[in-house]
Amino acid sequence: MARLEVSGVEVRFGGVAALRGVDITVDGGGVSGLIGPAGAGKTTTFNVITGLQKAHGGRILLDGNAIGHLPPHRRARLGIARTFQRLEVFGSLTVRENILVAAEIRRRWTRDGSNPRRVADDVVRQVGLRDVARERCDALPTGMARLVEVGRALATRPSILLLDEPSSGLDEAETDALGALLTRLAGDGMGILLVEHDIELVMSVCRTIHVLALGQILAVGTPAQIRSDPTVRAAYLGTESESDARATAGALA
Repeated sequence: MARLEVSGVEVRFGGVAALRGVDITVDGGGVSGLIGPAGAGKTTTFNVITGLQKAHGGRILLDGNAIGHLPPHRRARLGIARTFQRLEVFGSLTVRENILVAAEIRRRWTRDGSNPRRVADDVVRQVGLRDVARERCDALPTGMARLVEVGRALATRPSILLLDEPSSGLDEAETDALGALLTRLAGDGMGILLVEHDIELVMSVCRTIHVLALGQILAVGTPAQIRSDPTVRAAYLGTESESDARATAGALA
């Protein structure tokens, strides 16, 4: 059974269909990719999964249980955490304080006796932020602030982690470290759904990739299958800028 299942999801904005019959599965212990051109509906899909956007059809299942009727905070308490395409951190707080906030909130709702300070310290080490733990987030470069978002999500100890372009702003070494982190998290049993424009990162860490274009799933398969799928190439090369299209073609080749 899939840990997270999106089945036949429909979303409309007025007369415009943003998502049309979208099916996505995320298994525990692996990273699944969700890729597609700008405007394909990737962030809308995340919003539906987390309850920030109402679906007009379809189902969202977590561990086989329907959650589509639940508000966002209830879904979070069941084990879904996410980051955002538009950076969302508490700028006036330090890196550690941002992560500590999430750990404290989690202890409040679970009453599990966990030590939020210890959790925050563990996550800071896990994400590779020890050197900047006492820095204010509004003083960090964008790429590092995105890692703070990842750490804050991890502090809630999710079973499903939704990442919306987490490598944006990272250099090559930082992106490699992020990929290694995602692989470790999946190895510990977490299910991860990764929205990402860095195709090389997606190809290196994902077990399964879903390709979304114009609100519909065009293809699902392994990295090797997606690389060789002509519909995927057409979706990217027909809609991106020339420079982005060349980069995508090279990554898919």
